[in-house]
Amino acid sequence: MEIRLDVLDQKTRYKLLIGLVFPRPIALVSTVNANGVLNAAPFSFFNVVADEPPLVLLSFNRRSDGTMKDTVKNIRRTGEFVVNLVDEQIANAMLLSGQELPETESEFAVAGFTPAASAVVASPRVREAPASLECRVMQRIEYGVSREIILGEVVHVHVRDGLIDPATWRVSDAYRPIGRLYGDRYCTTRQRFDLPGPIPE
Repeated sequence: MEIRLDVLDQKTRYKLLIGLVFPRPIALVSTVNANGVLNAAPFSFFNVVADEPPLVLLSFNRRSDGTMKDTVKNIRRTGEFVVNLVDEQIANAMLLSGQELPETESEFAVAGFTPAASAVVASPRVREAPASLECRVMQRIEYGVSREIILGEVVHVHVRDGLIDPATWRVSDAYRPIGRLYGDRYCTTRQRFDLPGPIPE
């Protein structure tokens, strides 16, 4: 099957690409608006892209009504945000935080997240997250009418106790992130293996 993306509409391109490129990590991005309302929203167009300097990349589209997402507004205003990573423990709460709420209502309250102070940036982190990356905007790229890409420098990291071996700096198997697939589907990382070698059944 050969597919020309330039003849597909945006919805079909989106469905095709997210169905092929997975699992994707989930960034539960927390920010605060000008009125002090705490915001948290999940995004799967996300990854860590460099270590020197330490950089993450986030890609945002518009809300269903075509307006700018609260997360983007808050990041533009403050130049800061926190990427909270998502594990099995907070998966369902993450899903609740993905609702399109009015900017006067906090996703922290809706999802049952506990806000915790960050060490460097003003945006709060999600206390329940296994790890949180405090970030400052390094570059913003406005692409087309509905897409914005943000490159953020990680300036501080919080990790749940017991997830990192302080002697080796390796993350332990106790860390159980989830990945985004397509539609309403997600996956775990419980099955892990080394290569070279056989692939487990």
